[in-house]
Amino acid sequence: MLGLADEGEDDMHEFTAELRARLAEAREELRRARESGDEHGIQIALGRLDNLNRLAADHGIGPEAAGGAE
Repeated sequence: MLGLADEGEDDMHEFTAELRARLAEAREELRRARESGDEHGIQIALGRLDNLNRLAADHGIGPEAAGGAE
C-alpha cells in the first residue's frame, strides 16, 4: 500500500516538473515574441501560458509550484 502512495507522489512530482518546463518554454516564447514585435507570436504564447496556468490550477498546483504566473 505504501508503494502505491509513493508512486502517486512521484507521478505528481513528474507532472509538476513537466508543467514547470512547459511554462518556462512558453514564457521564453513570449519574451522572444515581444522582443521581435511579433504580435501573433505574443498572442499564441499568452494563450499557451493561460492554458498551462489553468491546467496547473485544475490540478491544485499553485503559481509558486508551477514556477510563477504570467
